Amino acid sequence: MQRRNMVGACALLLAVLGAQASDDWPTKPIRVVVPYAPGGVVDVQTRAVAQRMAQELGQPVVVEPRPGASANVGAEAVARAAPDGYTLLVSAAFLINNPLLSNNLRWKPENFVPIARFALSPSYFAVPVSLGVNSVKDYVDLAKAKRPPLQYGDGGTGAPQTVANEVFKALAGLPIEGVSYQGAPPILPDLGNGLLSMAVLPSTVALTAVQTGRIKVIANFGATRSVQMPDVPTIAEAGYPGASVLSWYGLHAPAGTPAAVLKRIDDAVRAATRTDEVKTRLISAGGEEAYQGQAEFAEFIKADTERWKRVTALTKR
Repeated sequence: MQRRNMVGACALLLAVLGAQASDDWPTKPIRVVVPYAPGGVVDVQTRAVAQRMAQELGQPVVVEPRPGASANVGAEAVARAAPDGYTLLVSAAFLINNPLLSNNLRWKPENFVPIARFALSPSYFAVPVSLGVNSVKDYVDLAKAKRPPLQYGDGGTGAPQTVANEVFKALAGLPIEGVSYQGAPPILPDLGNGLLSMAVLPSTVALTAVQTGRIKVIANFGATRSVQMPDVPTIAEAGYPGASVLSWYGLHAPAGTPAAVLKRIDDAVRAATRTDEVKTRLISAGGEEAYQGQAEFAEFIKADTERWKRVTALTKR
């Protein structure tokens, strides 16, 4: 009986100390790992939110790009981090897609817990101006008739844009052939020169490309029209609702992070995304503010996982 009481007292003491530690959190800088290259859409949007979060939390929030292996390098680093709230992962569709596409990952979705979503970012159907098409229908008609097959740019396995390419190609019944690149920016020279017939580009890359005058966008792969290019129809409006692809960005923490710490971070994200400054910076960085708290974000991921399962099954036919 005495031993049982001692064990119970120790458990109670640990719980009290854990609660006190959570109450004091944060007492040092917080590291936010972006599993993509510095200067890209995810990195820029994360910094817009992180800088404001630092003001809310009273500690620096350091954004650390850890690109590589289709976001797996950064994900693995955070999966192995201590669950104390001081190392966070910027999450996106890779958290769902990569486990569906690979059996050799050194991390799994269960290694993380969702905190909050902060932004959505559209992807665009881009074509060279020299191709002479003005709509998705124009492109489909041309691609079906062209021999040898037209080529398109593919920016990387598991990316939402790559999946959008594959789904659209399957739904439209096109014989077009993919050319692989290390990310979206390297696609632009060949697309602008007409060596490629199309590419699905993330928003920041597409907006930059349009400014060259050699590339134009004919559809938005999001579910709704974007505030960035409101005149561009969605892929659903163009006749292919099944090809819609949603790019989202949020924060996850290592599993086991105290609930009180998760709430502090969630509160900071909510406060940051409510400011006009952050909303404006997200738009200028190719995104749109789209805050969801812990519970809502978890439900969103569950629904998005089922959607991506259907999408990836379509690409494997």
